[in-house]
Amino acid sequence: MKIVVQRSLQSSVTVNNEVVGTIPKGMVLLVCMEKSDTDQSVQKAAEKILNLRIFSDSEGRMNENISKSGGEILAVSQFTLSWPGKKGNRPSFDNSMEPELANNFFEKFCNLLERSIVVKKGIFGENMQVTIGNDGPVTFFLEF
Repeated sequence: MKIVVQRSLQSSVTVNNEVVGTIPKGMVLLVCMEKSDTDQSVQKAAEKILNLRIFSDSEGRMNENISKSGGEILAVSQFTLSWPGKKGNRPSFDNSMEPELANNFFEKFCNLLERSIVVKKGIFGENMQVTIGNDGPVTFFLEF
């Protein structure tokens, strides 16, 4: 499982010219499910995201998590992250999880997050336009 995390001031995802998810401030998650992922890796990823201290406290230090900051999450499936990019010039997505199973895992991941925070989502498998108001910029790449 790979996740690009971006701290955001405002972000949205659009499908077929219709906004399907928008957040005021919080995190944008570009989420890739891979063949080796398990329920345990999804659980670990959700816990990590909820506990990441990437939001500024009253002293301007990255010391608050998403919940304490009052933010929301915009989660977008992103299978293209499975390509490591080390060989060749044409991406291969052999490490990506099969779409139906990947969608199930993506939903499990979002459901775990929704127990603690508001989560908006793109539409799995659709061509999406993602507008990210990256704050900082603050961006992290996580692997589980």
